[in-house]
Amino acid sequence: MADTPLTVVGAGVAGLAVAARLAPRFPGLVILERRDRHGTEASSRNSEVIHAGIYYPTGSLKAVHCVRGKELLYEACARLGIPHRRTGKIVVALEAGEEAELERLLERGRANGVELERLGAEECRRLEPSVPAVGGLWSPSTGIVSAHGLMDALLQQARGAGALLQTRAELVGLERRDHDYRLTLRTPGGTETFTSEGVVNAAGLESDRVAALAGIDPDAAGYRLHWWKGHYFAVTGARARLLSRLVYPVPTPVHLGIHAVLGLDGRLRFGPDADHLPERRLDVTVDVGRRAAFGAEVRRLVPELADDDLTPDLAGIRAKLQAPGEGFRDFVVAEESARGLPGLVNMVGIDSPGLTSSPVSYTHLTLPTTGIRCRSRWSPYH
Repeated sequence: MADTPLTVVGAGVAGLAVAARLAPRFPGLVILERRDRHGTEASSRNSEVIHAGIYYPTGSLKAVHCVRGKELLYEACARLGIPHRRTGKIVVALEAGEEAELERLLERGRANGVELERLGAEECRRLEPSVPAVGGLWSPSTGIVSAHGLMDALLQQARGAGALLQTRAELVGLERRDHDYRLTLRTPGGTETFTSEGVVNAAGLESDRVAALAGIDPDAAGYRLHWWKGHYFAVTGARARLLSRLVYPVPTPVHLGIHAVLGLDGRLRFGPDADHLPERRLDVTVDVGRRAAFGAEVRRLVPELADDDLTPDLAGIRAKLQAPGEGFRDFVVAEESARGLPGLVNMVGIDSPGLTSSPVSYTHLTLPTTGIRCRSRWSPYH
């Protein structure tokens, strides 16, 4: 008999969304988080954008989850009072050679069910006079959200349904037994073990490592993650009012390009860049020495901004399935019965648009719904 019916590893936005949805079905659900509190890694160090679903191949999980998740996210924000704003976004071509990419994005976005409008140079200038665009795409459904506000609301929902969060608990062992899993934790008090009938691996930056603990070869399974670091610089004061909506360049093969995001606090932020990290190092300091090179990219979007207008803001690590030079990789949401691991679900490579997709991530989970055997209620605080 297992100590708990279900354990979610990772208290970022993906793990908390899963926990909030599944806690009513699995009384005593446990959420494990290795940090001091929830949502301190990739989930809180990003652009906080509610994406429309423009960029992703039609039929992919990223496209399907993003388009549906966006609708559910706006509904949840309105219902729960989560700070957000439907700002709209312009994807701009800054030279004539980029307009063909706009046409490809327009075709793909519409195929994904996204409302888009093609803009000429004059229409772009009318919307954003400071941006020297030769053409653009207008996405009215794009917006921004408080990532912390969203995660706090999801955690409150999960706890309201009886879920338990244990912080400072790093998973170091995951063993399949006859009818359940034995989990081994490293905590400030030493090593702890407990059993769980099912496990959802939503460990973000370390989700490939967690899969490996269960005996899955990340390289053979296609789960190997590659860490990329992104920096943001902010503009404050009167200069922050140069833009009134989100402005993105046409995307690169690796990421969406250094773009302009309006913060809910009134700041104008630019970022992120994308540096591949050959070795995993959780360094989220902003390299001030990047300001000049960063400024050159920013001035492609807003020529009147000087390097001195840019203030170091934040940096974050993104874990991508996509290796340097590799093409599109979709989310992995996989129940592992075929590998002899029933009740284990791996969520790997949940990068952008993971925040937008979080309300529907749980829909692809296959977990036991009957015959759950667990003790009265295991608590990580005992």
